[in-house]
Amino acid sequence: MTQPLSVENVTAHYGTTKVLEDLSLAVEAGELVSLLGASGCGKTTTLRLIAGFLEPTSGAITLGGRDLTRLPAHRRDIGLVFQNYALFPHLSVLDNVAFGLKQRGLPQAEREKRARAMLDRVGLSELSDRLPGALSGGQKQRVALARALVIEPPLLMFDEPLSNLDAKLRIDMRVEIRQLQRANGTTSVYVTHDQEEAFSISDRVAIMNAGRIMQFDTPEILYQRPANAFVARFVGFENLIPMKVAEREDNKVTAEAAGGARLHLDQARFGEIADDFVLATRPDGLAVSADPQGEGIPASLGLRTYLGRAYQYQCETEAGNLIANGPLSVPLQTGARVRLVPVADQCCILAAER
Repeated sequence: MTQPLSVENVTAHYGTTKVLEDLSLAVEAGELVSLLGASGCGKTTTLRLIAGFLEPTSGAITLGGRDLTRLPAHRRDIGLVFQNYALFPHLSVLDNVAFGLKQRGLPQAEREKRARAMLDRVGLSELSDRLPGALSGGQKQRVALARALVIEPPLLMFDEPLSNLDAKLRIDMRVEIRQLQRANGTTSVYVTHDQEEAFSISDRVAIMNAGRIMQFDTPEILYQRPANAFVARFVGFENLIPMKVAEREDNKVTAEAAGGARLHLDQARFGEIADDFVLATRPDGLAVSADPQGEGIPASLGLRTYLGRAYQYQCETEAGNLIANGPLSVPLQTGARVRLVPVADQCCILAAER
């Protein structure tokens, strides 16, 4: 039976070092949530706390209303898929998948039936008699996934499960994981440092930094409307331009950047704009214009890089060094004077940093 997971106000230490601080996370029944962030952000610690490999200093962890906070790992009934697969090398594929069923005391005929059915679901029924040493990385990961799913756990947890696979296989496997998770409806927590992987596989994503969740939302909202400068930079808003409102007229705002460049912004598109704010853009969000009279931020072009789909320019402006992409059809030379014009649907408004 699928169950909701709740992590409430959890703080955790390694010795005297605080690694999580007052962290709360609610995962709905049947939902797949990813914990995303760089090494050391606290995502693996959070997984270890939920799995029972660590105990929190304070706070509570519940699954379907059942308090797991001080419960030993082996009594939590959680399915785990590890980065290194953690298969038993001396057991066949079938016996690896059936291992959890054996631990739960199921009769041999029943556990073999369920294990074979699960191997069929992950496309490995013909390899049931092989030892793990005779499998490829992708096959090992399918066995690990089958072993976690076959016990029908109320919670499934993934710890960087695809990081040992090559790029194409990672894409194939994340599709398979998502399809199996949806078919089973198992509440799942997925730990990764790979943004594309997290966004493609998850219902919601928690972006973490220094033991805290910086934003917890759907991939679409994270990508389009980051809540703060850290998340904005994390999802590719490389240009953060401090601005002040100079004029207001109805929903229209005229804002000024350092150096005096003025931009016209529509609050119907961006929402209410404070007197001091940050305009965040991706490189695609600054169109490079050679028109000296148009609106935009005056810039001098520096290094030009070929990206295949566009040229990318390092740009010097009085508002700071910015990065902008220009079309392949009009390559511009280093030193050229241009204007950088914000593309509204590639921009967002952030609160000014204090």
